[in-house]
Amino acid sequence: MIEKKQSWLESLLVYKDIRMIRILLLGAISGFPWVLIASSLSLWLKEEGLSRSTIGWAGLIFGVYAFNYLWAPIIDRIQIPLLTKKLGHRRGWIVLMQIAILLSLLVWSFINPTQNLALLITVGLIIAIASATQDITVDALRIEQINENEGKSMAAGAAMAVVGWWTGYKLGGVIALFTAEYFENMGIADYWQATFLVLGVVIILMNIGLMFVHEPIETDRQAKQRETDKLIEGKLGSSNIITNFIAYITGTIGGPIISFFKKNGFAIAAGILGFVFLFKIGEAFLGRMSIVFYKEIGFSKGQIAIYSKGLGWITTVVFTLLGGVMAMRAGTIKTMFFAGGLMALTNLLFAVLAWTGKSELLFAVAVIADDITAAFATVAFVAFISLLVDRTYTATQYALLASIGTAGRTTLASSSGALVDWLNGDWGTFFVLTTIMVIPSLICLWLIRHKVKIGAN
Repeated sequence: MIEKKQSWLESLLVYKDIRMIRILLLGAISGFPWVLIASSLSLWLKEEGLSRSTIGWAGLIFGVYAFNYLWAPIIDRIQIPLLTKKLGHRRGWIVLMQIAILLSLLVWSFINPTQNLALLITVGLIIAIASATQDITVDALRIEQINENEGKSMAAGAAMAVVGWWTGYKLGGVIALFTAEYFENMGIADYWQATFLVLGVVIILMNIGLMFVHEPIETDRQAKQRETDKLIEGKLGSSNIITNFIAYITGTIGGPIISFFKKNGFAIAAGILGFVFLFKIGEAFLGRMSIVFYKEIGFSKGQIAIYSKGLGWITTVVFTLLGGVMAMRAGTIKTMFFAGGLMALTNLLFAVLAWTGKSELLFAVAVIADDITAAFATVAFVAFISLLVDRTYTATQYALLASIGTAGRTTLASSSGALVDWLNGDWGTFFVLTTIMVIPSLICLWLIRHKVKIGAN
């Protein structure tokens, strides 16, 4: 019997599920901290007169996202006194990290960047660590909203998570930029410091919203992890404090890695990891320096907020939902090939903008095209790694794959400012290079395309 293929309208109805609204909010909670340590921090440092290289290297704080899988097992097992009992295991960890971010914003509101750059970056690092830690729990809670056998709902959930992330990032950016410009026009000298206090209020509102996100009843995940620990203890031949500790470390950190390679085979697993590492490097180079480029070419904070954040958010929401439907119907691999090709082409629009000079129309076109591309690429990427994880190691294995993807985007992209300086401010050539950076990841994907079974390939 041949199964009738769903229409686009029928596929879109998946988004009516109440779980999608919860996932949307979780995505916003995850995306908002990037407003603080990406666009806001970069523009703050730029307006204080710091160099492009300094701004670029300050982005090394994003490197913690590449290593959060190392402490994911701790997040999976350790309960927070009082918070876990009152809110649940996952939500307790999220609230704790939100409190850390809120306190960091209070510290930032008292810092002068030129006089205390080291302290400012240190606080930014604390925000990044708290954000990367909460991402572990957010991603696990998001995946656990959907049952393992609901493939289409998982793709839809990935789309909603991406919409939520960009909602937190884009609309958060609109709030940050317009607030900073408003305070600047009022004559407030430390307008960015005052802005961070306003952003702290947004953090509080998000925590209130979190209380409406359902935390699934405890699964047998911990029981299965304890079984793994017992198995390793048996191999060690004795049971004492030392062997128990070794079993814990091996079972919680080594277990997910061994499981991944055993499931896929070494060659395919290596190809998957290569693709995950390389896929968004070009986008990251562009994204890290984009707001500096907008400022240098002559756009105001208000214009950046409207075109890059406000208009970009609407575009991202629409095309992420469509990207989710495309992933459901065509498969994540075909969607990633499509998005990768678009990613390379849209980066060239920024090169044209750099060569032709300030143009609001071209700026809008470039931003819209870039957001369409990012929407398709991100939803396919999130669905891809979400479907790869073993539910026994949900938080740890997803964090591992996401961290590898983040490693390429954060560590290598930190040299973006230095690259622009090396090119003597030749933004056009810089954007052409970001286009070329997309190609290696697509080669990796091409080599494994028939051997990784994710949806309809």
